Amino acid sequence: MNSFLLDRALTPIADKVIADERLSFEDGLTLYRSDDLHGVGRLADIVRRRKHGLKTYFNVNRHLNPTNYCYADCKFCSFFVKHNQEGGYTHNLEECLKIAREACEQGATELHIVGGLNTRLPFSYFTEMLSTIKREFPQLHLKAFTMVELDFFAKFYKMSDEEVIEKLKAAGMDSCPGGGAEVFAEETREKICTHKTDGDRWLEMSGKVHKAGLKTNATMLYGHIETLEDRVDHFVRLREQQDKSSGFQCFIPLAFYPPGTQLAHLPGPSGIDSLKTIAVSRLMLDNIDHIKAYWVMLGKKLAQTALHFGANDLDGTITGGGELMESYLVEARSDNEASKDEIVKLVTEAGFEAVERDTLYHPLRQYAAA
Repeated sequence: MNSFLLDRALTPIADKVIADERLSFEDGLTLYRSDDLHGVGRLADIVRRRKHGLKTYFNVNRHLNPTNYCYADCKFCSFFVKHNQEGGYTHNLEECLKIAREACEQGATELHIVGGLNTRLPFSYFTEMLSTIKREFPQLHLKAFTMVELDFFAKFYKMSDEEVIEKLKAAGMDSCPGGGAEVFAEETREKICTHKTDGDRWLEMSGKVHKAGLKTNATMLYGHIETLEDRVDHFVRLREQQDKSSGFQCFIPLAFYPPGTQLAHLPGPSGIDSLKTIAVSRLMLDNIDHIKAYWVMLGKKLAQTALHFGANDLDGTITGGGELMESYLVEARSDNEASKDEIVKLVTEAGFEAVERDTLYHPLRQYAAA
């Protein structure tokens, strides 16, 4: 059964995978350190097919970044602007509605809302934005605000976590994205995002959002200064939180893109590293259903390949409107969007079945493999 393995150190891990047993921290490190990329990928593909068969999900969505003013100073970010710098903006309500209207016209089912930590806005800006969009476009699922933003709201506006969550939920927040997790290891996190919510707090807030009945996603930023131990620690801590609160729908490994950041001297992750990270996340995160190959950061061709390395989701069509997304693009500007037909082609050419979904992974339409 394990004859495909070139690295015999993977044999005990393969036995666990076949038996559907949980992998250890040490197993995660062994997977990362192995040069047998095909073997690691094959193990991840076994788990992927066990969970989802040939189904590969995508949705039609649009990004809305209400403001890029941010008091944090994350070294990996090329999006944020300080209040005394040029290039800053805050969308007014009409501009937000315009983006939501365009999203609906393009067939979007989801509006993905994240932005900077702006200290010059009242909390009512965010609740009014949500409630107005929801009133005008009730068909849109509003996936809004990372755990970092929720933590900022609670501290800056002097509210309890539960009050923040309930007010936003009442205004129209339907779920939360997974950004801001970066990497949980304290020593590394302190070096790349000094003023940001720490890892334990990110996990704590996730648990509270889950308790309020909302689903969230989870991410990890990789390919900067983190170690392999940091990555596996990140997986283990996410897995432990999921054991407690069961609210993470999807894990998205985010490939660090150095240009324009304070870490521009770094090379960023290789394609091999990205495929291995997707595979190891699939193998370690046994209690999170979906692993996303985020084509915006990987590029479409590598994301397509990642479907054979454990990923079962390609994110969405992302038809414009996202300044934060655009600041991370790894492909040419002419290739920064993907139509539904293109996503379906990427999936079916790879031998999988494309399934258009809503945000909560309810199937809307299915396309057979080519």
